[in-house]
Amino acid sequence: MVSPKRSSAPMSPYGAVTLVLGPERLLAERAVSAVLDRAREECPEVEIDRASGLQLDAGRLAELTGPSLFSAKRAVVLDDLAELPGDLVAQVSGLAKAVDADLGLILVHSGAARNKKLVDAIKAIRPELVDCPAIKTWELPQFVSREIRQLGGSADPESPQLLVEAVGHDLRALAAAVSQLLADSEHGAITAAQVRRYFGGRAEVTSFAVADATLSGRTGVAMEQLRWALSTGVAPVLVTSAFASGVRGLGKLIGAPSGMREGDLAREVGVPPWKLKSMRSQARGWDQRGLARALQAVATADAAVKGAADDAEFALEQLVLAVANSRRS
Repeated sequence: MVSPKRSSAPMSPYGAVTLVLGPERLLAERAVSAVLDRAREECPEVEIDRASGLQLDAGRLAELTGPSLFSAKRAVVLDDLAELPGDLVAQVSGLAKAVDADLGLILVHSGAARNKKLVDAIKAIRPELVDCPAIKTWELPQFVSREIRQLGGSADPESPQLLVEAVGHDLRALAAAVSQLLADSEHGAITAAQVRRYFGGRAEVTSFAVADATLSGRTGVAMEQLRWALSTGVAPVLVTSAFASGVRGLGKLIGAPSGMREGDLAREVGVPPWKLKSMRSQARGWDQRGLARALQAVATADAAVKGAADDAEFALEQLVLAVANSRRS
């Protein structure tokens, strides 16, 4: 599994505060589970409680964090601190500053602006800080690669990107797909052929494939893939997202300084190195003016599929045509 980023080495969870900070829920849940596992290892009889800031009041908070009647140790997870009522902020802050030696306090905040002063107060006491940032679209293949490695597997260079294109952007779905593929693979190795076999048809007709075909000037193919993708349940918003990613990537590639090494250029553009070959082929039909027009078409289509228009399918067909017409003739 992918580990969240820690600011320091894990310490005993008792008599300490762990702040899990950031919007990525999968990483946050993994961070909380890791702390609770350490709590159980140190005291198998630990009493564990969990509550949401949305449902917390002063009485419940005192009940959760007071001495346990059943165990010498207790661990308490307070979720959704961004939603904590204002009258409890000082109480939670005070609790964190003087946490009982037999209590492990795990505080979870999404990183939103609300109750940021509470986060700053907790950071000031130097808790064990676990950062769970949102994973950007271009980072998803890296997420898949790390997931594979941490589960003891390996993959060929194409597989992580192909799996993202096949499964989509949801981290849970990607993690589940990696587990499935590794469980059924020989010698713990994932290949592109295996991804295509398990997700037959999906990888070739996803939103990324529609965008790639359009940006390459293959409008007829793009239209066929778009209709097939929508008929198989691909969400329209994923199509506009793929177009936005593709257009911005081409813009970065065209605008990158000449003479950069492949690895540096790939990082600058935000794609795996093997993807550069196909992007260079696409880039031959584009200039910055055309990319600007294409990006405007993407913004219009994105608004349409999110409710500004009644017919999302028609809006996406218009997007394909508008982007295709933005290429150099």
